[in-house]
Amino acid sequence: DDEIIAKIIKNKSILVTGGAGSIGSELSYQISKLNPKKIIILDQSEFNLYNIKKKLTSPNTKENKIKFVLGNVNKYELIDSIIDNYKIDFIIHAAAYKHVPLLESNITQGLLNNVIGTQVICECAYRKNVKKVMLISSDKAVRPTNVMGASKRISELIVQAYAKLSKENK
Repeated sequence: DDEIIAKIIKNKSILVTGGAGSIGSELSYQISKLNPKKIIILDQSEFNLYNIKKKLTSPNTKENKIKFVLGNVNKYELIDSIIDNYKIDFIIHAAAYKHVPLLESNITQGLLNNVIGTQVICECAYRKNVKKVMLISSDKAVRPTNVMGASKRISELIVQAYAKLSKENK
């Protein structure tokens, strides 16, 4: 429902992790049309970040409306500084490795990015009182049969645990 989504986004500072990836770039594009106060697009790929910047900016784009940050979701200091500097209201966490065959042969990096990255996002959001965190997951997390699905399922459990913790401490 576009109206409901627009109410959540309008006049808010939004951080999209993995915001220049295949899923994150489409989310960033759609969010940019919903009148956020700011959208911060975080990605570790310089090339993808450059491409989404070309797509989302024009001579009419307000300088402070969209920021493009090159960095990794696994860095607490980076995530903390983004939340503080841009007064983030809502994090859409789309940063993830999702190509099953690559992750099967690169298990450590898949877990580091997908699981630890989610834990960093949730921990920083919790400590900084970010109002909303949304994880973009995968149908492969339902009954995981591979590293990617298992890593996304663990990420879902991390988000649920922090959501419960947040409710208990209010």
